[in-house]
Parts: sequence; C-alpha cells; structure tokens
Amino acid sequence: MTQLALVIDLNVCVGCHACVTSCKQWNTSGTAGHLSDHEPYGENPLGVFFNRVQTYEVGQFPQTQTVHFPKSCLHCEEPPCVPVCPTGASYKRQEDGIVLVDSDKCIGCKYCSWACPYGAREYDEDRGVMTKCTLCVDRIYDESIPQAQRRPACVNACPTNARLFGDVHDPESEVSRAIRERGGYALMPELGTRPANHYLPRQLPQGAAPANAEAASPHQTTARPQAAAVRPAPSEAALEVEARGLFAKLFGAFSKPSQTHAGHKTAEATQLEAR
Repeated sequence: MTQLALVIDLNVCVGCHACVTSCKQWNTSGTAGHLSDHEPYGENPLGVFFNRVQTYEVGQFPQTQTVHFPKSCLHCEEPPCVPVCPTGASYKRQEDGIVLVDSDKCIGCKYCSWACPYGAREYDEDRGVMTKCTLCVDRIYDESIPQAQRRPACVNACPTNARLFGDVHDPESEVSRAIRERGGYALMPELGTRPANHYLPRQLPQGAAPANAEAASPHQTTARPQAAAVRPAPSEAALEVEARGLFAKLFGAFSKPSQTHAGHKTAEATQLEAR
C-alpha cells in the first residue's frame, strides 16, 4: 500500500518559516480553510497552523547548536487519533495513507487531540472542529497544476530543499533512499504509532566545535576565568540524543490541550516553545 509522507532534513532546515506561511496561505484559501486567527498581533495570539517550526539550542556553552524542528501531523500508519473518534470524522485513507478529518462529521470533542502523542491536531475556534495537515491532498492530485508542482505547499516553498515528499513504502523513492542513506528516523517509535514522516539527523560540520580546551579561543578563557577548562565538545551522537529527548518533551507538552481554555497551550508547552 502506498504511504505518502514527508522527510525533513534537520541538517539544512534554517528555520525561515517559509513552510509555515505557504501552508497557511494554501490551506486557508483551499478546501481545508478558513484557518482562523485571533489577535495575531496581540498579547495572546491564537490561530490554526498545520505546520509549526520550533527553535531551540542543544549542547552546553560554548559548544551549542541551534536546532530548527518543523512539526506537523506525522500521518502514522497506526494513528491513535482514528479509533478514538466517536463519529468517524478522523480516518486514514487506504489509497495513500493520508490521515484526514471530515469536518462535516467532526463535533469538536477533541478526543483525537488527546490521543495524539505528537500534539499535531489544531482546533479551529471559529468553526468548532478539529483540523490538521492534509499533505495538501487537494493539491497533489490536481491535474490543472503542473506535475512538478503537485507537492505539498511546504515542500514547494522550502528554499533549502529540507522537505522531501513521496511514498515511503516504495524502496526506490527519493524519500526511502534518503531515510536509508542518511539514517532517517521516526519520532518516538516506542509508542507504536509507526509515523510515516521521518527526520534526517543533523550532521555537525567538521571543526564546528572545538574538541578540547587547547582548541578554544583565548578570549573565552579570559572572559570566563571561573571556568577551569572548556568543556569537551559533545559528539554528534550526544547532540542527537539530546535533541530527540527535547522533541519528546515538546510533543508531550503540546499533546495536552489546556484545561482553562481549549485554544490556549498549557503553561509547560508555552515554556518549552519559548526556549
């Protein structure tokens, strides 16, 4: 069976948010829209975004790395959001594996949001229904669009080609080769959801962080006299482990809707997002 998915290269994502804005533009004007916005420039902005980019640091000073992490529905092969839906509004297509929400059947109970461990569901306050990434299903099959452009809007907009799109069940597809050759991984596989989307790990450029105190800048030593020595640079593997741990915490926080207001994030989620 075909399983369409995104493969995101964390090594070249620069956090420009082109994927976020292009996704919002396409979907708010397409079959999935309107995607609401409330007080976008106010103290407590609230709105529906199918794709978000979280940015934070991993490692310890002075050897730190900035990680830009795009977040959207992972189109799991065993999606926990589907069986909990009391009306059948959440479903997984057999022909291409895309997980969708039928807004005509959705009653806004948010069971799917609680079931999703990745926090990928977005509640639309205006319409009172749950929404999510559709992999631009209304675009990828539109024959009026040139073949080369029949990809999700976020993929077309990415200036660094950090987003790949294709069938992860086809061993010869671009996405399958990237996963195989670059050590791509699914997020939180221990949950048994079998996410279709994969991430390609970051690769530290040679010489990006000093491996010992002698390699450090002399200005670092004089500026921080209390430090006996510069910490050894963490290995690429160590940074990757830390990054995955932060991903798990981040998704865990966003998967729990606020008890005080359905549209607001929890305090823990807000703190994590602010990092």
